[in-house]
Amino acid sequence: MKALLLIDIQNGFCPGGNLPVADGHAIVPIANALIDSGRYDLIVASQDWHPPGHGSFASMHPDKEPFEMGVLSGKPQMLWPDHCVRGTPDAELHPDLKVEEIDLIQLKGESHGVDSYSAFRDNDKDALTGLSQFMKDQGVTELDICGLATDYCVKFSALDAIEMLPEATIRVIEDASRGITPEGVSAAIEEMRENGIAIISSRDAIAA
Repeated sequence: MKALLLIDIQNGFCPGGNLPVADGHAIVPIANALIDSGRYDLIVASQDWHPPGHGSFASMHPDKEPFEMGVLSGKPQMLWPDHCVRGTPDAELHPDLKVEEIDLIQLKGESHGVDSYSAFRDNDKDALTGLSQFMKDQGVTELDICGLATDYCVKFSALDAIEMLPEATIRVIEDASRGITPEGVSAAIEEMRENGIAIISSRDAIAA
């Protein structure tokens, strides 16, 4: 069972969104090509779905600005602009993404007091989204991951996948992902490789 996991390809993370990743929209045609390739038996997309006033928003910390470190539930937390608030256009999947081909949309980041970079569980590694059990139940043996952003939600999803789906091969599609900073992307790629995650191109994924 071969699965594709599309991470947070949402308006909020593309140009014009509240937390845009540079060139984030450029991955949409690549994601669609992967969807259309016929290679995958299962296609899943994650979607940041924050409540209004989420604790990771800098607006909830009067002495802080976006992209400063703060504290959330007693732990260090990068503070973000308000983004991907549930039910708003910012939270919707990119309009050009072939959502009709997606088998499951996994919501995340729904708890006020903890952020959820990973599609599999929150940052405290406490509350599970249920995605790992779903993939086990589906018999996933190969999982390709891509999306936004490489140095945050893609990385943490891949690291959780290799831990929580030990029987599966985990790969990240580099050209179908974009990151927040070049330095962050380089560090994320190195960390993922060190943990046994293969870094591939969309051409490799489709050819395989």
